[in-house]
Amino acid sequence: MRYVAPARLAVDPAVFSRPPLSEWPAQVDWLRSPAWPTLDAINAARPTTMRERFAEQTLALLDDGLHYELRIAQQATIATRAANWHDLFNAMAWLRYPDIKRALNAQQVAEIAHMGTRERSRAQYALTHFDEAGVMVVLRDRHLLDLWDAHDWHGLFWRERDAWLDGRARVEVFGHALLEHALTPAKLLVGKAIAFLANGETLSPENACANGIREGRLLRDPLELRPLPLSGLPGWHPESGLETFHRHTACYQPRRAGRTYPPAVTL
Repeated sequence: MRYVAPARLAVDPAVFSRPPLSEWPAQVDWLRSPAWPTLDAINAARPTTMRERFAEQTLALLDDGLHYELRIAQQATIATRAANWHDLFNAMAWLRYPDIKRALNAQQVAEIAHMGTRERSRAQYALTHFDEAGVMVVLRDRHLLDLWDAHDWHGLFWRERDAWLDGRARVEVFGHALLEHALTPAKLLVGKAIAFLANGETLSPENACANGIREGRLLRDPLELRPLPLSGLPGWHPESGLETFHRHTACYQPRRAGRTYPPAVTL
């Protein structure tokens, strides 16, 4: 069933005090205010190096007949619906992670040139899944990756609970649909993750992710992405502090027979 976000004034304010929405302090007024931020305000917040601009998605804008991704590439115009949670979170992702967004767009455009606009490649599905539900996870302990590989959710989120608090595991939510789903307090959030192993961390996960996408080393197939039940993280769900949550929650799925994951990206 397709997710429908709550009306702006119906959102429980508590969700803005809990991850992942609490981790966007620069946009807290855009989220908490009774009024929607204007496109002028959003454009004014762009990094100085960002040439792309947000434009209201009107019939006049769509009359150019361009595919959404092609419009970004050719006109530097990001069609954005007014008073819309999904598109507001998309804009926020552009402002925080412009290099990743630009790399995704470049690969989408390259795939459209190959596939046309009626068919989609495996790479396009991977790119879209990450754009909507993507998570970057930086691990400093290989044991955590082994637990994750095995879908040992009780081990990963309960026995090793402290790892998510002491810096051995760090999560950055990129996907704007995940942020939208977080507006519903009891929603079980599952991200589609790229795993990074810190080894001196010469690159930030953002740079490593953008470079890998741009160079065609990442997101060529949806099966590259690891499921990560974000609701298991400390403080991310109202019941995540209970051990029973980590034994019987629907978002914790066993690993399918034969399912394997690519090696983590080394930073």
